[in-house]
Amino acid sequence: MHLKSLRVFCDVVRRRSFSRAADENGISQSAASQMVHHLEEHLGVKLIDRSKRPFVLTSEGAEFYEGCRAIVRRYYGLEEKVRSLRQEVAGRVRVASIYSIGLSHMNQYLQRFLAQYPKANVRLEYLHPHRVYQCVERDIADLGLVSYPKASRSIDAIPWREEPMVLVCAPTHELATCEAIDLRQLAGRKMVSFDKELTIRKEIDRALSAQEIEVEAVIEFDNIETIKRAIEIDLGVALLPEPTVAHEMQAGTLVAVPLTTDELVRPIGIIHRRGRELSPTAQRFIELLRTQTADEHAAQGQWRPEENGAARGHRSALAGAAK
Repeated sequence: MHLKSLRVFCDVVRRRSFSRAADENGISQSAASQMVHHLEEHLGVKLIDRSKRPFVLTSEGAEFYEGCRAIVRRYYGLEEKVRSLRQEVAGRVRVASIYSIGLSHMNQYLQRFLAQYPKANVRLEYLHPHRVYQCVERDIADLGLVSYPKASRSIDAIPWREEPMVLVCAPTHELATCEAIDLRQLAGRKMVSFDKELTIRKEIDRALSAQEIEVEAVIEFDNIETIKRAIEIDLGVALLPEPTVAHEMQAGTLVAVPLTTDELVRPIGIIHRRGRELSPTAQRFIELLRTQTADEHAAQGQWRPEENGAARGHRSALAGAAK
C-alpha cells in the first residue's frame, strides 16, 4: 500500500471530488479513481459508495479516512521538517483567497516565493469570503487570505496589512479632478455599493452614518471587480481599497481620489486552523507575505503599510495622477 494512494484518498474525501483531488496531486481523474479502487481491493471493503451523487463514505471508509488523515499529515509534516533542516522548502501549501486580494497581490508574491523555493508547490484558489473560512476549517486549505479577518474557536487570524479606502470614479466624473475628498461631499451621490451582508459595506455605512451622510445606492455587488466595471460605465462612484484599482489607474479607465480621513481602511489578514501546526512551507509563505519591504510595495504600485508618511505621499501621487 503506497502512501501516495492514502494521500489521494484523503484528498478525494476532503475535496468531495475525484477530479479536484486528481488536479491537486497532478494526476488524471482516472488514476485517482484507480488508486482508491486498489485500496478497496487491498482492504477487502468498499470505502466509497459511488452509487450516490455526490458520493458518500461507507462506515469503513469513514473510519479509514480518520486514520489515514493523521498518518498522511504526520508523514508529510515529518518530510518537510527533515528537508527544512537543510533549508529546503519542498512541500505543498494550499491557499484560499478572496478575489480582490488574489487578483491584486498574489501573482507577484507567488513569483517571489517560487523563485526562492522552486521545489515548493503552491495551490491558490479564489473564493467568496465565507468559503475561504470553510476551506480552512475543513482542512481543504492550509491558509486563507481575507479582509476584516475574524478569529474564532476554530480559526486563528494573523494581521497582514491595512489598505486605505479611496473614492473611485470614472475619469469623466466631476469628482475626478479633486485632490482629496471629504466624505461629506458624497451626500446625495449615486454609489455603486457592496452587498449589505459584507463587512466592508457595514464599515462604509458606519463611517457615513457617523457623519449623517446619506447616499443613493444605485446597485449592489458582492465583489470589487464587478463594482469597478460598473464605475467604468459611470453608474456611480464607490469607496474601494486603493490597491485594488492600481491596474485601472495605470490604464486610465478609473480615477482614485484620496480621502481626507485616514479612518477608512480595509484590514487584510491570514487565517489558519487553530490547533494545527503549520508546515514549514506554509510558515515560509506567511513570512514572505509579511516581510515585503516598503520599496517592494512602492515598486509594485502598492500602498506601504509600514510607513504612514510614505502612505500619505503615495496618496498625493495618486491625486496628481487623477488630474
